[in-house]
Amino acid sequence: MSRSFAELLPTPLTAESLARLQPLHRAEDLLLLLERWVERGWLRALDKAFVAFLHERDPHGDPLVLLAAALTSHQLGHGHVCLDLFETLKEPDFALSLPPEGDVQTGAMLLPSQLLEALDGDAWCKALQASPLVEHAGQSLADAASRPLVLSDRRLYLRRYWAYERRIDSALRQRLAATQVTSADLPARLDSLFGSPAANAPIDWQKLACALATRGAFSIVTGGPGTGKTTTVVRLLALLQAPAVEAGTPLRIRLAAPTGKAAARLTESISLQVKSLEVDDKVRQKIPSDVTTVHRLLGSRPGTRHFRHHAGNRLPLDVLVVDEASMIDLEMMANLLDALPAHARLVLLGDKDQLASVEAGAVLGDLCRDAEAGWYTPQTREWLEHVSGESLAASELQQDLDGSHPLAQQVVMLRHSRRFGEGSGIGQLSRLVNRQQSDAARALLAAGSHADLFALSLKGEQDRAFERLALEGRGAQAKGYRHYLEVLREQRPAAEAGLEDPCWGAWAGKVLEAFEAFQVLCAVRKGPWGVEGLNERITRALFGHKLIDSDQHWYEGRPVLMTRNDYGLGLMNGDIGIALKLPERDGLTPKYVLRVAFARNDGQGGIRFVLPSRLNDVETVYAMTVHKSQGSEFSHTALVLPEALNPVLTKELIYTGITRAKHWFSLVEPRAGVFEEAVQRKVKRLSGLMLGLK
Repeated sequence: MSRSFAELLPTPLTAESLARLQPLHRAEDLLLLLERWVERGWLRALDKAFVAFLHERDPHGDPLVLLAAALTSHQLGHGHVCLDLFETLKEPDFALSLPPEGDVQTGAMLLPSQLLEALDGDAWCKALQASPLVEHAGQSLADAASRPLVLSDRRLYLRRYWAYERRIDSALRQRLAATQVTSADLPARLDSLFGSPAANAPIDWQKLACALATRGAFSIVTGGPGTGKTTTVVRLLALLQAPAVEAGTPLRIRLAAPTGKAAARLTESISLQVKSLEVDDKVRQKIPSDVTTVHRLLGSRPGTRHFRHHAGNRLPLDVLVVDEASMIDLEMMANLLDALPAHARLVLLGDKDQLASVEAGAVLGDLCRDAEAGWYTPQTREWLEHVSGESLAASELQQDLDGSHPLAQQVVMLRHSRRFGEGSGIGQLSRLVNRQQSDAARALLAAGSHADLFALSLKGEQDRAFERLALEGRGAQAKGYRHYLEVLREQRPAAEAGLEDPCWGAWAGKVLEAFEAFQVLCAVRKGPWGVEGLNERITRALFGHKLIDSDQHWYEGRPVLMTRNDYGLGLMNGDIGIALKLPERDGLTPKYVLRVAFARNDGQGGIRFVLPSRLNDVETVYAMTVHKSQGSEFSHTALVLPEALNPVLTKELIYTGITRAKHWFSLVEPRAGVFEEAVQRKVKRLSGLMLGLK
């Protein structure tokens, strides 16, 4: 039985007016329908405004063009650079935010699948090709630059993102064509850093990565947690810098990361690695350990999309290393490549299997699509074996015999995790999830054969088993939040110790370290199983068990997450602090005031105390999104899935959540089946970046 629009639209309108709506034939009717989608949270107001702008430019245009524009704009919010018209017609409902987070409205609604069920992909493409709003890629039109949409084969782009993709493609082609001169004694230098290959030893992929990066203007080192990406890059910098220092012309090296938190973590890690590096002191002194954000490196201009460094004002450097490159979006990568001097080397580090950037694009994932298979040419294999002494005969890598994979010649995947060995349940689970083997992953969780894995199936929203896990953890070692609050209470310095006494900083450091023993991760922000709902729930539970003395705003023990960079305070987006009571003397009477303790994360150690009144961009962080957790590690991690499948739930999100755990991982499921469904779904960030760059 067919439904009328009166039954389908949530906003009450007369049946007579709705019966006459024809969204695919009348633009005004389509705009009305889009407005209803916005009201429901299925579409962004920004997407609707963009369509209204296009309609003003072409009042008599085909509604099919406007609908495609609405979906393309909305897909950008989900990280897609473009809209694949034919793929959209296979699963139209995934082109919108269905269901939106926290959608509590009931009743039916006209879905994209209902709207597009009779539409043919070729007819949709023809409508776009005929529109004055759309440039057909490959055609030279006088007014092409003024057309807001670009159609390339079956993919529809907003012009700006089409331009970003083309800029990246062009820059990488140039860099892949350029060759760097390698020193004649490269084999000896590699052996001094990594040692000579031992008989029957596994392939030293770190050594191969360093070798490959010396010969190109662009290279990628990818690998999962614990595979040694940081170790590799420090040795690479030593490999590049040593001959330059000996020649009296040291290289200008800069290190960057997408976020302040990632930059701080890398600074700390590299500082430790450089200290232990067995190289000449003169070389060690020329290897930087300070890591900045990409935005700061480029010189962001507040209130604009522009940077101080660009194609007309290049960065003053010779080598740039960017860590956590999976978090770099299409726009930022285009700007970064524009600002690089032609002679400079660019090295990207990251885990190709992690979540991509929040903004549009999955640049690292696109560029590392063939990393696991290798696809080295015989010439590349021969050169690698010659300079490294390693044999690739048993590597089972694919060979590029016709030169069709130029990018692969500068990509190395690190394959041996020193954190998750073969006996690690976390390691096995992450690998099964990565391969989308959902049944095997479920069997591993259900078996209970690994002490580092735990699955908790809840019996409804009121099931107190979640509170018990959040507060108590899983036994003596896999802690919950009670642990850090006990450290706070039991190890507090004596009251007579003044604030200048270093014991307060040491205590704050122990509390922060104890907090990192456990972290709840969520897939979504809204709803009972999102960040907002769980932070409230855990706060109430801690207050109910008298572990905190208040559940309102600021209280001792409150953990907070920075949500924006604050360069004045030296705090970065993603930094975690804890509110603590510290002594302060008012005349002769000692009293306690709240200050928030943050670890300095600069490689030097120490604690920074900040008044709560100076922190404007913070939120409680008993629970955080998996996206926010990227670049962090916790001893015990609990991943809480929502009750319903959501567009963000993919195997990449599950994999990232699992690999944030160093020692113990708990999966919390309010409803059965969501885990399996999520593992079966891959992030399909649509782009055309790799069409000519295999």
